[in-house]
Amino acid sequence: MTDPGILIRGARIAAELSERGVDPRTAPAVDLRISNGVIAERGQGLEARDGDRIVEADGLIALTGLVDLHTHLREPGFEQSETVLTGTRAAAAGGFTTVFAMANTMPVQDTAGVVEQVQALGDAAGYATVRPIGAVTEDLAGERLSEIGAMAGSRAAVRVFSDDGKCVHDALLMRRALEYAKSFDGVVAQHAQDPRLTEGSQMNEGALSSELGLKGWPAVAEESIIARDVLLAEHVGARLHICHLSTAGSVEVVRWAKARGVQVTAEVTPHHLLLTEELARGYDPRYKVNPPLRRDIDVAALRAAVAEGVIDIIATDHAPHPLEAKECEWDAAAFGMVGLESAIPIAIEALVQPGHVSWAELERLLSHRPAEIGRLGGHPVALEPGQPADIALIDPAGRSVFDLGRLYGRSVNSPYLGMELPGRVHSTIRHGYLTFDDGVLVEPETVRAAAAAARGRAEAQAGEAR
Repeated sequence: MTDPGILIRGARIAAELSERGVDPRTAPAVDLRISNGVIAERGQGLEARDGDRIVEADGLIALTGLVDLHTHLREPGFEQSETVLTGTRAAAAGGFTTVFAMANTMPVQDTAGVVEQVQALGDAAGYATVRPIGAVTEDLAGERLSEIGAMAGSRAAVRVFSDDGKCVHDALLMRRALEYAKSFDGVVAQHAQDPRLTEGSQMNEGALSSELGLKGWPAVAEESIIARDVLLAEHVGARLHICHLSTAGSVEVVRWAKARGVQVTAEVTPHHLLLTEELARGYDPRYKVNPPLRRDIDVAALRAAVAEGVIDIIATDHAPHPLEAKECEWDAAAFGMVGLESAIPIAIEALVQPGHVSWAELERLLSHRPAEIGRLGGHPVALEPGQPADIALIDPAGRSVFDLGRLYGRSVNSPYLGMELPGRVHSTIRHGYLTFDDGVLVEPETVRAAAAAARGRAEAQAGEAR
């Protein structure tokens, strides 16, 4: 069965914009025809066919669908903050076609049953592929390893394990987790935070925390855990991923480890690339996050590390909270920010416009490399015929105020509300169907029907292959 298809006309291809600071209009305009979930044709002057949905993409940049290796979808257990449906709606609005869902749910994603449930909820919603992350330890308690092998062998085929929100502080447990994950090419993603050094911490430790009377979160609490874990990863020959790296010192540790050949990768959040501890002066809990916003010199070091390739990916650490958890005194407020819908504007502001990365490099940071680290099968490697049609169309032009109308999740704890930011996501295509269409979220019923049709095609193709 052939679906009506989509014809994208006149887009610039991010992979062809490899020079930093180049005007995207210098690249040739390209048409992409999408049919049956794949890119069927690429060229110029392609003719529309009966029933084709035409997307006029003049001035837009086409990237392979974005992949977030660090998303908190909250379901099951914390549906007042987010659900898989609302979280993947936010993902679609941000250009993401795949999100990796962190394990700190209730019950915790520490068994095969729970990770399969989360994946099934994502399949049913249809806005993005949901890949569950398994907990490293039972109930995130840091005492016993979880059912790592069972989760890896489940229908969810988990390949990323993390206690994010909590550090795997016990060195022996961390070693055992690395050894276990190595046996099936998995990766352990560490939330690097020494709990003894950060008890009661509220913001970055330094002169400003003393001035404001807030307990400081010292950089060494992050850097010491990363140093220990890269040595453990080297010792056992396993893959290690560092979540939300935030300090200049952490960059140096990761650079040193990579020079030694350690299999370590690192992510940075959009907010750590743009915002600084100075925002804590107003005691606005929107800026309370873990790890905390750091100094100007840390932000500069992080941007330079992205440009150099020491930091491998951008990941949002999308952390939704209900109003009552954020609209309160700083000390009582929850840590975290939503970030799926704002990732592209912040990346343009912090990295592309200053010339730190090209559009091709941004595609690698937000799509190709996170897919590689997460061992995400079926993700497009290029916008070429035969590749899966997971595509983000970005309008890089202009600036606009980021407001509540740009948020599609259940929570609104964004640090960017009221800020003027560049660019926007124009459209998102997942498995060959639109989930976000010229700035408008596609209706859930339409997305669910398209997702079901895509699953049917995939099952039919699998049957033919057998």
